[in-house]
Amino acid sequence: MTFAKEGPAHFAIDVKASLLTVQAFAAGIVAVVAHSPKFAMRDVSGDILFDAKTVENSSVRASIRVSSFEIMDEVSGTDRREIERVMFDEVLEKSIYPMVEFRSLRVSSSKTGENMHRVHIGGDLTLHGVTRGLGFDSQLVAGEDALRAQGSFSLLQSDFGPKIASVANGTLKLKDELKFGFFLIARRKD
Repeated sequence: MTFAKEGPAHFAIDVKASLLTVQAFAAGIVAVVAHSPKFAMRDVSGDILFDAKTVENSSVRASIRVSSFEIMDEVSGTDRREIERVMFDEVLEKSIYPMVEFRSLRVSSSKTGENMHRVHIGGDLTLHGVTRGLGFDSQLVAGEDALRAQGSFSLLQSDFGPKIASVANGTLKLKDELKFGFFLIARRKD
């Protein structure tokens, strides 16, 4: 791969070609039959500055509009409305905290093949008005005009302050852990 310009290239996340998800898990004895909802994040914007010669000089910035979370599971209309009400109004409080943001502070990588890297990204995640450090691994494939990255990570809701969701008058509670997955396509801007 050869980039037309020396130094970092600027890429923008293509939300229509990308998939970002978050899954919550049912807790307790009812977890065997209960719902562990999975949500797609539909309104994502962000930039990746990628330096092919020195990947460690690269950076990532992403913003997600909380109101764009959409349940992916097959559920009844009544269940969907209740899950969304609890998630948006009681847990994430979207009217007070409308955005989730991530900014990388450091990137390290090892080459795994031609134009392929295993990348560790460390940075700050702001969720529910709280900013904490977050690190995760990603597989990255770099092309002249596009980047592809995929990976996953987990975090504890309690680290960021939202209450742990419960529905059906408390008979169904969710675990503290959330699992995030991402498959990103970013297109070159310059």
